[in-house]
Order: sequence, then structure tokens, then C-alpha cells
Amino acid sequence: MDTGSVEALLDLARAVVGTGAIGGNGHGNISLLAPGTDDLYYTGGPSLRDHPASLVVRMGLDGVLREGTLPPIQRAVVDMHTALYRTAGVTCVIHTHAPGATAFAVAQRPLEPWIEAMAMFGMADGVPLAAYGPRGSEQSVANIQAALLPGTPAVLLANHGLLVFHRTPDLAVIALGVVEEAAQAALAAALIGGPTVLPPEMRAAALQRHALLVDEGTVRKDG
Repeated sequence: MDTGSVEALLDLARAVVGTGAIGGNGHGNISLLAPGTDDLYYTGGPSLRDHPASLVVRMGLDGVLREGTLPPIQRAVVDMHTALYRTAGVTCVIHTHAPGATAFAVAQRPLEPWIEAMAMFGMADGVPLAAYGPRGSEQSVANIQAALLPGTPAVLLANHGLLVFHRTPDLAVIALGVVEEAAQAALAAALIGGPTVLPPEMRAAALQRHALLVDEGTVRKDG
């Protein structure tokens, strides 16, 4: 197993935990495509917190295990990862039970574009909801694929949690934080009248401003 890819995956797990967009027990799974290969490195442990290198596994884009040992409970959701690599053109997939986002998933409600950062980071049309299917089943994978919005790097899993995916791990971590921030803000706003969707022209302006800052080399996710 390539030690650099293993360490990159563990760094990513630490970054995900650091966002706070994760359930209390740390449950979740992450996969990472090794550059220039068809090798996926996947967290095979029950928790992303302090995930040991010994539980990282290597598999192909077809989900076939190439190195390591993967318990059935962790193996069950591999197909939702590999489906995204085949259809979404990504290099990283993150699954967590982020508390705010999972609340919306359990309520079977998509996220609307309530905060500026959603428009800035590829979620100008919100985050869609995939209909429920039993964990790891063909139906659940088909529901995820059916729910994807072009260019939107996240999808809620009804009565389950959240999937985030992107062309780089850093962008995936940012998107994860933005999704959870939007969900938490909406839940808090419900106490004072409910969240308000940004109008389309303001979402476009936020995206344009973001692109300008990227061009100037000054962009950062700082709210």
C-alpha cells in the first residue's frame, strides 16, 4: 500500500473531524483516488476520529478490494462511493452524519441556498435530497445518482446523512463545512421566522465576487 496515499487519507479524515461536521460517535467514511491511478484508498474503521493507518484499505474503482481487510458493515456503503467516481468526475468522497445536515435528511428536506457561501462553493441551487434506500443497497445508489445536480458537490441521504464529493480533497472539506453551516443556520433561523432563500441575482453576484477573488489569489473560506 502506498504510504503517501494512506497518510493523505488520514490527513483528510483529521480535516473532516476538525470541521465538526460529523456525528458524536465520529461515524463516517472517506475515499480518495490516488493521483494517476485507479486505486481508491478508503477508511475501513468504525470512526473517523483517530483513524488508524492499519484499517485503511485499497480498492479499485469497481469496488473490488485490492489490499487490506474490510468488515461487512463498512463494505456495505462502498458502492455509493464508487458510483460517484464513475459519474461525477471527482477525486474524493466524504460521508458523515453531520448533525445539522442529517436533521434535514431525517426530515426529508433538501437544503435551499440560504447562505452566500453556498453560491460561492457550487451549491447555488441548494443541496438535493436522495430518496431513502436501505444502507448500501442498489436502490440507495440509484437514488443518489438520480438526485445529483450537475456541478453540485453534495447530496443529502434521506433518513441517513450526507455525501460530499469534489475534484480535490480541500474543496470537498470546504463544501462539507458550508453544507453543515447552512443547515445549522437554517435550524437556528427557524426559531425567528425561518430561513430566507437568497434571490438568484444575489447568488450570481456572490459567485462572481468569489471568482474575482480567486483570480486575485485572495480567496479563503472565512465567512
